Amino acid sequence: MQQSSEVTIVTGGGRGIGAAIARKLAADGRSICLCYRQDEAAAEATAAGVTATGARCTAVRADTTNDADIDRLFAAAAELGPITGLVNNAGVTTNRLGPLADTAPETLRRVTEVNVVGYLLCARRAIQEMSKNGGGSIVNISSAAATLGSPGEYVHYAASKAAVDAMTVGLAKEVAPNGIRVNAVAPGFVRTPRLLKALSPEFWEGVSRANPLRRVAIPADIAAAMLFLTSDLARYVTANVLTLDGGTSSIAALPEFRVPRPSPA
Repeated sequence: MQQSSEVTIVTGGGRGIGAAIARKLAADGRSICLCYRQDEAAAEATAAGVTATGARCTAVRADTTNDADIDRLFAAAAELGPITGLVNNAGVTTNRLGPLADTAPETLRRVTEVNVVGYLLCARRAIQEMSKNGGGSIVNISSAAATLGSPGEYVHYAASKAAVDAMTVGLAKEVAPNGIRVNAVAPGFVRTPRLLKALSPEFWEGVSRANPLRRVAIPADIAAAMLFLTSDLARYVTANVLTLDGGTSSIAALPEFRVPRPSPA
């Protein structure tokens, strides 16, 4: 592996999908700046795994909705080298699934702030840096919920991810002259530690049976797509939202596969 001087920032990179993305990009020779908000132990463990591959890595605690934190994140990343990649992965859903009418206003605001405003603020700073560095790639984590709407579960989350899709397409066209590509990936259900804890074994078995591939995605599946979209192999790919659900885009709308409502964390 030849280590690159170019740096990719992965927000929400301490665990789950973000950690898998960081490891995958590092194995390809990228330098990685991990952004995390709370779980320092998980972020440090991921960073240690990245550096074990021979890649350079730094972990930065930052809230992606805070301007000062974002400036500090990008300053730390720039110390590793020129920033040419951003993976907008940090996001939140909700502690309780249910109808919009039963969802607390503070939850609506927090989900929108993190999933939409946070993405926009990080993309804004990334564009400023990439424009100076000759271009780059931004990839946003969206969700299959953006097109399904997730009625009775988390319409507000689905709406935030639909905003991410719109942001991806519009921003891609805006910054293409700067040599910056913008794409998104929209996973379905993924076996992350958080979801495995929240949802029942019966749920996972049912979703796996209904999937044409007879399984549910794991974080490494999302990371593989991210490796492509952030590489020169995708140099002619921009303004795209790639759905990664194993062919089961409509499964969440089927009554027999409704998501069980977990208790608040």
